[in-house]
Amino acid sequence: MKYSLRHSMKWSIFISVVTFLLASLFTVTSTSVLEGVSWGVGMIIVLVLVLIGVFFDILGLAAAAASEAPFHGMASERVRGSKHSIYIVRNADRFSNFCNDVVGDISGVISGAASAVVVIKLMGNIGSSSQALSIAVSVVFTALVSALTVGGKAMGKSFAIHYSTDIVLMIGKLFYYLERHLKIRFFNPKKRKRKSLNGKRGNKRARTSESA
Repeated sequence: MKYSLRHSMKWSIFISVVTFLLASLFTVTSTSVLEGVSWGVGMIIVLVLVLIGVFFDILGLAAAAASEAPFHGMASERVRGSKHSIYIVRNADRFSNFCNDVVGDISGVISGAASAVVVIKLMGNIGSSSQALSIAVSVVFTALVSALTVGGKAMGKSFAIHYSTDIVLMIGKLFYYLERHLKIRFFNPKKRKRKSLNGKRGNKRARTSESA
């Protein structure tokens, strides 16, 4: 119990630092990009941010909903990415935490901030100084972005649950190709197996010495 709590705290601290760095990077990037474009292009950027949040929400939920059993059968047939898919399902809590909470929440926050910038640009192009019109445009645009986000995630959740195996296998194949061609490794199961084997051998030696 103590180990699991310590392990969870380490992961929480790590993912908090990663979230801080990614949020800072994405905020600076989106703000600098939006400053040099028109409000129409800004709306497209906001839509892209919403789609990114929906996409990663689908990935995280699919990993949480998928089962290991189909991937073991694929691994016996040497299907590419099947072993990586098994590791994704086994680490579904962390994977979904990164996809849903880190990327999803960051996309939501940045899309909200980007919406405010787009509204300011739009009102500047209209040339109206009416505060009521500015508030109305801001409310409508923000509500539209929220509706697209919630509606897209609702549709994505249904898709992720029904096609969780296919989605996780797709991610597993991506990890496979990244590891095979770019040498980017997301999982390192061999070390864990060696440790467990060494532990078993040590236990066996201890038992034989005790019996002797």
